Amino acid sequence: MDRPVLRPLPPRRYEVATFKQCRVNVDYHVEIDGHYYSVPHALVRKAVEARVTRHTIEILYGGKRVALHARNTRKGSHSTVKEHMPVAHRAHLEWTPGRLLNWAASIGPNVAVIVEYQLTHKSHPEMGYRACLGLLSLAKKYSKERLEAACARAVAIGSLTRKSVVSILENHLDRQATLPVSQTEWHSPMHDNVRGPDYYH
Repeated sequence: MDRPVLRPLPPRRYEVATFKQCRVNVDYHVEIDGHYYSVPHALVRKAVEARVTRHTIEILYGGKRVALHARNTRKGSHSTVKEHMPVAHRAHLEWTPGRLLNWAASIGPNVAVIVEYQLTHKSHPEMGYRACLGLLSLAKKYSKERLEAACARAVAIGSLTRKSVVSILENHLDRQATLPVSQTEWHSPMHDNVRGPDYYH
């Protein structure tokens, strides 16, 4: 009696979904369970909704799907679709850490130190590439010699950022003959009140 009005089963098994409100970060990714998924860069700082199932992450904006990713449980990693990136960022895909480090080393060892730091201390690889390219481009404006000297001073004071290097160059601190002396670790002098670790055994 029911057979004539029954419809065929859906081709895919139904998946239970949960929804999460997110805000797109400046690097055009949203965080879901510790993993970062890209969305179109035009949505930076916008509020979006994530539809989360066992196998997929669907990003919705204004009720329409703007991104779809396979779910990834690796915390701290990124799932990035090339088409979501700004055109300028897509150009960075042709760069590799080795190529950036070789360019930096051709300018000077201290430039290489800062470039290596930028590549290993950014939350997202493309952010490191942008920082490195911005740093290396300073050689055109100020010369390779001044950039190396500025990086040497930045390394000496322990401030391995492009912002610090730019500040040093703008204030001509790279032209100073002596580098700041790095602070050594402080140790308490020995006296009667210092018991030492053996006292507590």
